Amino acid sequence: MITTIRLFFGYFLTAPWFKAATALPWLLCGALLPMAVAAQPASDPRNLPTLAPIVSQVTPAVVNVSVITRAPMEDNPLFRDPFFRRFFNLPDRPQRQEQATGSGVIVDAARGFILTNNHVIKDAEQIIVTLKDRRQFPAKLIGTDPGTDIAVLQISAPGLSALRIGDSDGLQVGDYVLAIGNPFGIGQTVTSGIISALGRSGLSVEGYEDFIQTDASINPGNSGGALVNLRGELIGINTAIIGPAGGNVGIGFAVPSAMARAVMAQIVRYGEVRRGRLGIEMADVTPEVQRKLRLPSLDGALIAKVDPGSPAERAGLREGDVVTALNGRTVRGFTDLRARLGLTAVGDEVEMSIVREGGERRIRTRIAAPQASGNGEAQAVARLPGLRVVEIEPGSPLAQRLRGGGLVVAAVDPGSRALQAGFRPGDIIYAVNRQRVQSLAEFQAVLSAAERGYAVSLLRGDFSVTIIIR
Repeated sequence: MITTIRLFFGYFLTAPWFKAATALPWLLCGALLPMAVAAQPASDPRNLPTLAPIVSQVTPAVVNVSVITRAPMEDNPLFRDPFFRRFFNLPDRPQRQEQATGSGVIVDAARGFILTNNHVIKDAEQIIVTLKDRRQFPAKLIGTDPGTDIAVLQISAPGLSALRIGDSDGLQVGDYVLAIGNPFGIGQTVTSGIISALGRSGLSVEGYEDFIQTDASINPGNSGGALVNLRGELIGINTAIIGPAGGNVGIGFAVPSAMARAVMAQIVRYGEVRRGRLGIEMADVTPEVQRKLRLPSLDGALIAKVDPGSPAERAGLREGDVVTALNGRTVRGFTDLRARLGLTAVGDEVEMSIVREGGERRIRTRIAAPQASGNGEAQAVARLPGLRVVEIEPGSPLAQRLRGGGLVVAAVDPGSRALQAGFRPGDIIYAVNRQRVQSLAEFQAVLSAAERGYAVSLLRGDFSVTIIIR
């Protein structure tokens, strides 16, 4: 059986395969933490090790998130005939309404802010939050960040309970954790396990990844739920699993709370995450690089290229430098540095500790706004309502960086399909379905030819991002 990596999209649909699966007997399993670490209240008349006090403390802050979306209907050759669509007054792309469920975590009771996954609420027309006490409230989408798969919702409700956000930077492999969510839509469920690994990456094409790996059971529907430590603090937002057919095999992933908190701060302030540009390309430190540069370990990120005229060049960074720390915190590798720079707002100053020619030094620089050089007025993209772009000016530094043309996203309308898909002003579009596009006409043509969706490749700040639209 082939093991696949998949985002479990935070929801569970009533598909035929699930109806067949639910006809089989359920296999019930559980795990008991060692007595040495289990919580045992002195007043417990049963004299048993238990996590019940922690569970009762944190579960009121974990909610069910129900969304209503629209998806394309089954492909029918008749729908491809423009005359047929006009004769029967059918839309260009017939859609059906679908309902799905996921999870979320209340992190601010006073303002009603809820953290969940972007893929849980993507393309949602309506969002309903159900609390543990079964009260239901419509939710407002404050903003999303596809790069980290985080979204922020807000509800207006009295008597909310919130989870305290813990320090995910202080986690160690072997720490005990609880995962809380709404797997398969059956209701709130608590599972236990340990931190299996830290700093995992490579699970998706979009992002800024620094995942916590855990063996606490996580299943479809847990997306957006809480990963908590034995102090009852939120240390992660459950996001993805590895497993055959999407089931749990003891390998689950969560976005660290430090990353989720940084994303939320920008979303609440700006409605989006404003990523800037430093002007470097990075790679991991290999054993060969370690020997050549006489580095004490494989930790750090090697600077492979510095863009001319960039903030990195002005600060004195050079090709071959190894970044060992950012703002005083050790850099584990390329993906670690990429994720942390990706959460640094435009205008913020950062301090890098680097190794150069056997010596250590510190360099300060400021994150700049994304590079943009458009030509002409912004134009709408018919297949992506709400998106307006300008063509990159030939011969500009941006065109030289891309080794050709492309498009700069000039504006994204609030609440539009383009915004929900993940496009942001300043994004630089250079390919669709791995086919280079250097003009608006080429972009429109490739989108029109794509029948079952498309993957748009773009630059955001220093990093490549792929937005998948179905």
